[in-house]
Amino acid sequence: MGRTYVLIAIALGGMILGFILWALGQPELAPFAWTLATIPVLAGLLLQIISSLRRGDVGLDVLAALSMTAALLFGEQLAANVVAVMYAGGQWLESYAQRRAGRDMKALLDRVPRFAMKYHGQEVRQIPIEDIVPGDHLLIRQGDVIPVDGQVVDGPATLDLSVLTGESLPVTAAAGMEVLSGATLAGPSFRLEALRSAAGSTYAGIIKLVEAAQNSRAPMTRLADRYAVGFLIIAVLAALVAYLISGEPVRALAVLVVATPCPLILAVPIAVVSGMSKAARHGVLIKNGGTLEGLAAVHTAIIDKTGTLTQGRAEVVAIGVTPGQDPSEVLRLAASLDQASGHVVAEALVAAARHRGLSLSAPLGVEEVPGTGISGTVEGRAVIVGGAGFVRSRAAGVEPREIVASHEPGLLSVAVAIEGRIAGVIQLQDRLRPDAPEAVSGLRALGIGRIVLASGDRTDIAEHIGAAIGADLVLGELLPDQKLALVRREQRDAPVLVIGDGVNDAPALAEASIGVAMGARGTAASSEAAGVVLLVDRLAPLVEGIRVAQATRRIAVQSVIIGMGLSMLGMGAAALGYITPIQGALLQEGIDVAVILNALRALR
Repeated sequence: MGRTYVLIAIALGGMILGFILWALGQPELAPFAWTLATIPVLAGLLLQIISSLRRGDVGLDVLAALSMTAALLFGEQLAANVVAVMYAGGQWLESYAQRRAGRDMKALLDRVPRFAMKYHGQEVRQIPIEDIVPGDHLLIRQGDVIPVDGQVVDGPATLDLSVLTGESLPVTAAAGMEVLSGATLAGPSFRLEALRSAAGSTYAGIIKLVEAAQNSRAPMTRLADRYAVGFLIIAVLAALVAYLISGEPVRALAVLVVATPCPLILAVPIAVVSGMSKAARHGVLIKNGGTLEGLAAVHTAIIDKTGTLTQGRAEVVAIGVTPGQDPSEVLRLAASLDQASGHVVAEALVAAARHRGLSLSAPLGVEEVPGTGISGTVEGRAVIVGGAGFVRSRAAGVEPREIVASHEPGLLSVAVAIEGRIAGVIQLQDRLRPDAPEAVSGLRALGIGRIVLASGDRTDIAEHIGAAIGADLVLGELLPDQKLALVRREQRDAPVLVIGDGVNDAPALAEASIGVAMGARGTAASSEAAGVVLLVDRLAPLVEGIRVAQATRRIAVQSVIIGMGLSMLGMGAAALGYITPIQGALLQEGIDVAVILNALRALR
């Protein structure tokens, strides 16, 4: 930024000095001032062009260097100085626009809490957030940013999520509910029990992703540069023809000057950065400009089920028991045994029992068949928990299917046997996200014509969810390599968007035209593989992110077409002798300012 200020100060200062010398009756000295003011800008531009050429990047910057060089050689020092001011001004304008466009991402970084108020007995002491460990109780005061993911101990907690999600209305979390770091407390203070460390919490994940996006060296898409070589050839040929027909070098110079789209070179990056900033305002982190442009062009969406369309955690919805058994006791004994298992269903049973206030006991003699079932002793009683076949092979009594509480599609049944006899069946369900059907409808409205649900879960459960969202194709029981093959097949026909949240989704996210990771709470593998990360655990922001990407791309294309179209008209007028080099420089300056102002519309 400092270099940009120096160059524009030199270019503008030299121009003013030249006019002062002219006004003081020393016009012969004015060209020296204009030349000296142009040379530093030209030297900086040449170094930049050399660096770009080494990367194989030929841009419209070459025209600016050609016009300045030709103007100095043909004795049109003022025209050269005007182009130098244009170029340096364009560099400054890009920096200004990027600072303005990036302030939404910066807002996320500036809000990172440094300290937290921790309870020590009856006292509350300030500690660095790095010292917070799961189980700590923290005092969250009104206006504080939640430092770690945690559970409300004494609520309710009224939270402002506007910086993370763009939602203007606060949300309320009751006692026992989990709240995510990064939200701001908008109501009275409350006590929070930390569930994760600061480094492992949601907001820390968001900050890492934002910093990675800001530091990304992935090339920003510059639509203008796609046509740079063609436009460069046209400009040089037009200048050469103008010279050959008229025999006047000044006409050739005028063509080059009016063809110098200095800020136009920057218009597309400005639009893209503005679009990325606006998307972040809605809770959608787009990692680079190329991803934003690709997001605007997708036609097919492949969506994972668990944790993406559904909430990603199974909940107990029904308990069926045999005569003489108490549903709460069946759940309590099953959950006590499942404390020894790391399976997600076991975790769901334990969570359900604790939520109901049931007292759990430590299991003994535990034996587990991974993914199938578990057996052991709880309070001196033999307990078996698992799939119907697993439990039925080890216990007597009625068939588990005969005592299920509900036959609704999409339910997972866990059988429980006590003292060698079938005691009951606990049914769980990973519920569909409330906003999922509306989000899928929103994707279709934006031109995504094909929706594919791809899940590693049972096919019948996947089909139940697929019917609820209106998927065009539902595939269940897919392994990661099968998801990858699906993405490759679909991409033969159209650009593909893949949405997922788990480690098993990472290969498909990386392979897709655009990968979208669900929330900063998703696995690190999925967030790193994806080009887009939803900063909140909802699908709805993605619809707004795609809408922003499409609008940004339209504005960027407008900037290119308008800028190059007007430049070509100006080149024609210059070739015919209607525009002098000075007039051409001023005309192009006006065109470029208009184009950049148009690009900034992406921020609104």
